[in-house]
Amino acid sequence: MIPRYTPTDFAELFSDAARYATWLEVELAACEAMEAAGFVPEGTTRLLRGLDLRLDPARIDAIERTTRHDVIAFLTHVEELAGEPARWLHRGMTSSDVLDTSLALQLVRATDALLARVDALLAALARRAREHAHLPMIGRSHGIHAEPVTFGVALAGHYAELERGRARLRAARVEIAVGKIAGAVGTYAHLSPEIERSALASLGLEPETVSTQVVARDRHAALFAALALVAAGIERLATNVRHWQRTEVGEAAEAFGAGQKGSSAMPHKKNPILSENLCGLARVVRAALTPALENVVLWHERDISHSAVERMLVPDATATLAFMLDRARGLVEGLVVRPERMAENLERSRELFYSEAVMLALVETGLPRQAAYELVQRNALAAFEGAGRFRELLGADADIAARLTPETLGRCFDLEHALRWCDAIVARALGGAPA
Repeated sequence: MIPRYTPTDFAELFSDAARYATWLEVELAACEAMEAAGFVPEGTTRLLRGLDLRLDPARIDAIERTTRHDVIAFLTHVEELAGEPARWLHRGMTSSDVLDTSLALQLVRATDALLARVDALLAALARRAREHAHLPMIGRSHGIHAEPVTFGVALAGHYAELERGRARLRAARVEIAVGKIAGAVGTYAHLSPEIERSALASLGLEPETVSTQVVARDRHAALFAALALVAAGIERLATNVRHWQRTEVGEAAEAFGAGQKGSSAMPHKKNPILSENLCGLARVVRAALTPALENVVLWHERDISHSAVERMLVPDATATLAFMLDRARGLVEGLVVRPERMAENLERSRELFYSEAVMLALVETGLPRQAAYELVQRNALAAFEGAGRFRELLGADADIAARLTPETLGRCFDLEHALRWCDAIVARALGGAPA
């Protein structure tokens, strides 16, 4: 994890101290379940919990340099601290019982932290969408002026996408909240399904349906897919902001703080650095999906080809997305909206965006659609080339004047009519979002 892009809570969650503490949490939960089943002497877990087990990551790392096995190094250190009662820890268990169950706990906690950030970004988008529900702006397809929308509708689209991302994250959280305490190849040779169920329940987890030596990695891949889709949605928002902030467009821009500098060479610059940063970080989160998918295929009951990959992917992808969500929320909250530029850009189209309304009016007179299209298009292309305003050219076209009265033609150029459903679209998108 790079500190620059790692929120404090994620740095703590994936620290060595937290990782070893989570391993101990799993071991004690398993010990307690074994004790209840009569496999471990009564009172052992209470005794262990009452000891001052201050795990020292540096000491564990030092032991591992000899053992070359992280879980054995961890258990050795616990034995140093706890003495005789520690011999009952890890009874009948394999390393992955600890590693995969603790990984599930970390991923659940990370996902919960991500969901809280998603909610904060959703709230910011909802506020700004309501604020600008009636602000007209030109819609674009292929980067070219299309028909009008409102800025609120544009933001509501991002809200709806993120809400779907939230649903995927919640579903992935359920799928990833699974551990195993089933022994070397998942057959409970020295344990029992009841011990596993009891231990995992105390940790808020469910047992893997059919574990091998590990929890199946398709679960983890589903989570990384959900992370990738949320990141892609943030990138789409950031890409739109980058376009809106272009000098030639100027419809919205990132907030520019007092003392902020845009360029080391050009004092006039205000660059969309937050949005560009989000687009770059999205690549990092999305890039984690391919190795996560490749981790699904392990040899037989297990190999360790997934292990080193996950040591990097899990903290990097989750922490990076957390950073992105925080940054995107600040971006939306501080977004500077420029209605006057939106009006100027609408005017720049010389009313060409009413072309479909005119075509449909001609069709209603009995003219075939393609013939109507050609009549409107020839005037639209002339207006585009600067031959005059679109409405005037249409009115002067004898073929169109023969079918549409000036009043009928005028009704085609009605912005309020074109945007009459935007309120309903925003309301449908935001649904039950707090006002």
